[in-house]
Amino acid sequence: MNRFLFFTAVILATFGQTSLNADDVKKPNVIIILADDLGYGDLSCYGATVHQTPHIDTLASQGLRFTQGFATSSTCTPSRYALMTGKYPIRQQGVHILPGDAPLLVEPGTLTLPEMFRKAGYTTGVVGKWHLGLGRGKIDWNAHIAPGPNEVGFDSAFIMAATVDRTPTVYIRNGNVVNLDPSDPLFVNYQKNFEGEPTYYSNPELVTKQKSSHGHDNSVHNGVGRIGFQKGGVAARWVDESMGEVFKSEAERFIRQSAAGDKPFFLYYALHQPHVPRMPGDRFAGKSPLGLRGDVILEADWQVGELMRLLDELNLTENTLIIFSSDNGPVLNDGYYDQSIVLNNKTGHKPSGALRGGKYSAYCGGAQVPFIVYWKGVVTPGTSNALVCHVDFLASFAAALGVESEALAKLDSQNVFDALLGRSENGRTELLVNGVTLRTPRWQFLPAPKWKKNVVPELFDLSADPEETNNVWKAHPDVVKELQKKLDDILGSSN
Repeated sequence: MNRFLFFTAVILATFGQTSLNADDVKKPNVIIILADDLGYGDLSCYGATVHQTPHIDTLASQGLRFTQGFATSSTCTPSRYALMTGKYPIRQQGVHILPGDAPLLVEPGTLTLPEMFRKAGYTTGVVGKWHLGLGRGKIDWNAHIAPGPNEVGFDSAFIMAATVDRTPTVYIRNGNVVNLDPSDPLFVNYQKNFEGEPTYYSNPELVTKQKSSHGHDNSVHNGVGRIGFQKGGVAARWVDESMGEVFKSEAERFIRQSAAGDKPFFLYYALHQPHVPRMPGDRFAGKSPLGLRGDVILEADWQVGELMRLLDELNLTENTLIIFSSDNGPVLNDGYYDQSIVLNNKTGHKPSGALRGGKYSAYCGGAQVPFIVYWKGVVTPGTSNALVCHVDFLASFAAALGVESEALAKLDSQNVFDALLGRSENGRTELLVNGVTLRTPRWQFLPAPKWKKNVVPELFDLSADPEETNNVWKAHPDVVKELQKKLDDILGSSN
């Protein structure tokens, strides 16, 4: 069955009208590429003019570019939790930016996005940033680390535990630290340093590449201060400048191995750019007028291009659905002096585009992100204003692939598959962002905190004021009342 008939079957199946045998349907490969701290205005296909991102632009010009695509949160761990579980992060305690030695947030046995794909007959893999915790308690980095990605739906996993600026600064493949020398065991601690180990302040001569502006003053690796302390594991430590190459090679490895099998594949390709510390490979250093932050965005664009080149080489392009997005909005100075603010001011670049705010913010720029869906020959190129979110991937693909589970009814995830493929402009009617803000296609509503006096709610009519400059709550009391009720219903639900 060709891809057109598959596509038709998927749409019919979404509405429960298909009589086709699922075994006769050729399922597409699915790749989700998630950048780290990439803003709505950082790509040339979303209006950036200071530099060009041609490979991601190709996805946008030949696919569907969303203008109201969202993460659930303006920080990383919560948004990744929602993508993985189909639940708003507020549904579970402890979903905040995690240290590198935090326990796994997702309970094995939970219906996750990769587990759903496995139920549909897919081979599943994750490459890149994880940041959802590992293990159940104190981690022994010198033994097999579990539970982790492999226990929540991934057949293969090549990850870093947390973020580029946090210890441990090592890669982990399927629960084992890569290149770890048993004679030099690895230890990690986020409360206190190990006796005699150098730190940012005790040995400033080790800080040869980027200075800390705040917070990154614990262990120093590869000339950069980090958050958290680490001892040993020297042979296993990554080199920041080669991380893009390493993750690219691992993604290619997974695709080649999967293509040689008889099952479709799902790849979660979690890029580390443009998160701090921004340390591009040699071929990208100095290439962007935006300095290091721009350089690593160009490097991420190259990684996307290399992935597309491989799909063409393996004749997989026409049967692969690709989603490109970011885990949250942009940030400039996030702990290192890398000239990002100076160069953005000099060039006039706006990482959030016309949106207000960025990473950590409750305003639109915090969680409204680049969001592109590409499937050659199936998704009609264009622009969509449908309200869509990462949290909806689980329900949408489950419906499309005919996966049934009682757990789906308990999720916040909604089936917006028609909107993702551009067959409908109807996405979500409302979305909870950061556990407190309610977004609709027209309105952005931030309730007044009950614990603060003399603070009014904020209501922005995005159809007239996309930059959120004019609080119109007094002029629309009925809207405030309606949205407050919807917000209370979501927060009070038992999902």
